[in-house]
Amino acid sequence: MRPRKHEYVRSAGDFAWLPGARDAISRLARAGFALAVVSNQRGVARGLVTRHTLSEVEVRIQRDLRPLGCSIAAFRYCPHEAHEECECRKPRPGMLLELAAALDVDLPSSWMVGDAETDVLAGAAAGCRTALIGGAAQGVRPDVVAASLADASALITAELATA
Repeated sequence: MRPRKHEYVRSAGDFAWLPGARDAISRLARAGFALAVVSNQRGVARGLVTRHTLSEVEVRIQRDLRPLGCSIAAFRYCPHEAHEECECRKPRPGMLLELAAALDVDLPSSWMVGDAETDVLAGAAAGCRTALIGGAAQGVRPDVVAASLADASALITAELATA
C-alpha cells in the first residue's frame, strides 16, 4: 500500500515503488548517471519518522535495485521544518551541492528529477537540468515535464543518445 500524499512512510514495509520506477532508475544508471536521492523529511523534525526508518528504507531500495544491476550512490535528507530556513531544504540547493562535491558530479550535465516544484527550483539553483514528474508546471520551468519517472528517464536518455 502506498501512503497518500502528505502521509509519511513510517517503516520500510510502507515503502512502495511506483509502476516502472525501478526500470527507469536502471535505465538512467546504464546511461552513466550517478544516482542519488535528496528528500525533504520534515517528518523527522516532527517526530513522525525516525532516521532509523530512513536507513531501513534505503536498505530496501538498494536491495530492490540490486537485481537490476544498479544502486543509489548516496541519500541526503533535510530533517528540518520549513520555517527553520536551513540551506538543505529544497527549494534551496544545499543537498545537491553537497552531493555534487561528494560524488564529483558535474551539475550542468546532471538532472534533478522530482515530483514537486521545489525539486525543480532546487535543481535549477544548483545548475542542473530539471524534470518534473506527474503534473503540469505552475510557476516553474522544468526542462522536461513527464507523466512518470519511466517517461522522464526515456526522454533524458533519448536526449543523451542524440547529443
